[in-house]
Amino acid sequence: MSTSSKLIRGYEVVIGLETHAQLSTHSKIFSGSPTAFGAAPNTQASPVDLALPGTLPVMNRGAVERAIRFGLAVGAKVANHSIFARKNYFYPDLPKGYQISQYETPVVQGGVIEFFVGDTPHKVNLTRAHLEEDAGKSLHEDYAGQTGIDLNRAGTPLLEIVSEPDMRASIEAVEYAKALHALVVWLGICDGNMQEGSFRCDANVSVRKPGAPFGTRREIKNLNSFKFLQQAIDFEIQWQIDLIEDGGEVQQATVLFNPDSGETRAMRSKEDAHDYRYFPDPDLPPLVISPDWIDEVRAHMPELPGVMAARFQKDYGLPAYDASMMTQNKTFGAFFEDAARACGQPKLVANWLMGEVSRRLNAEGRELASSPVKAPTLATLISRIADGTISNNGAKQVFDALWTGEGHEVDAVIAAKGLKQMSDTGELDRILDEVLAANAKSVDEYRAGKEKAFNALVGQAMKASKGKANPAQVNELLKKKLGG
Repeated sequence: MSTSSKLIRGYEVVIGLETHAQLSTHSKIFSGSPTAFGAAPNTQASPVDLALPGTLPVMNRGAVERAIRFGLAVGAKVANHSIFARKNYFYPDLPKGYQISQYETPVVQGGVIEFFVGDTPHKVNLTRAHLEEDAGKSLHEDYAGQTGIDLNRAGTPLLEIVSEPDMRASIEAVEYAKALHALVVWLGICDGNMQEGSFRCDANVSVRKPGAPFGTRREIKNLNSFKFLQQAIDFEIQWQIDLIEDGGEVQQATVLFNPDSGETRAMRSKEDAHDYRYFPDPDLPPLVISPDWIDEVRAHMPELPGVMAARFQKDYGLPAYDASMMTQNKTFGAFFEDAARACGQPKLVANWLMGEVSRRLNAEGRELASSPVKAPTLATLISRIADGTISNNGAKQVFDALWTGEGHEVDAVIAAKGLKQMSDTGELDRILDEVLAANAKSVDEYRAGKEKAFNALVGQAMKASKGKANPAQVNELLKKKLGG
């Protein structure tokens, strides 16, 4: 069940997300070790990643450049001077006994993510985005009751993006996460592969009575799908409300979500910042980003989704929601623009992309880039609708044939299936006269003020023409013949 209302059983929900985006560098954040996914365990962990005596970390310039790119994209302040700190905790897959991160002075400060929930615009403010290294991975299967440690991920560059607690429903959190995911992929700073752990979310969830101070939050860790993100938040909301209603108090904790049971369970009590004993890393100098470097990154930025959406509204007259859907990724934007330019019917192109094309893609688990119907072909199909060659129903039949490979050219499919609409007004005139003569009762009912009778006559006319009549033309001629 989607938690979409603002109040749940009289409680307001408060949600903030911390998102880890793995940066798309070929090497780790402080060493030259590769970051390729799927390597044999512990084959991509260097002495630097393990903090062996005598080793020193060196900052990866590419990771910093990607952080700058993100900061510019969300309208944040990119700090000219930021500090790396050691976050101290002990866990089997953390070889150093600390994680190099940023605490008091992050590289990206502030910013905004804008998105739609349905057709309603939303905005979530960002607190910060900071650079840090990933830990390794604990493996619990196939080890005869023991735990294996794979340190290949140790030192992998991450950008942790922290939102303000601005979300009030699970669907808002999901749409925010989707918008953030789309942005980092658009910018080329993250491949967005959630199955491989390249993009994962931690959800901070609390509930309160309206107007009360924030409640105690629990953090749901490592959610790597949008579906699980929504399910976990929804369960956690109900769990917290049930506990409070039963007289209990929510305790700050880190929890995990079990997709099989659909439930969250406590993993450990939640630490506060002072528990990690942050202090500046003595092996890393401050990160200095010059204004010239920021300007250089800005000069090579792609057109951003919001800028492209605004252009689509201005140049093609699209509504804001349609424009946002056409800019959900670069492939969509390019496909839309190619088709709209070719046929001159931007709104129809958007409707088809959001409708029939997306329906087919979703049903088959495909991306737009692999669509059997390319932009020029869709443009031709839409042109045939616009000039009255085929009806909407006929266009769907043509589209089906193109999608399944039954046909490859729009006009050839129209001809082969006999879908061309009737252009001979004399022939249509004759059909309508026969329909009126055979349906005297419906004619009388229409003239008596029953509008449904007119629709019945239109249906009879379309049937008699075997679907080849132009519905708009049928409507126009029928009204003339019926005297109004």
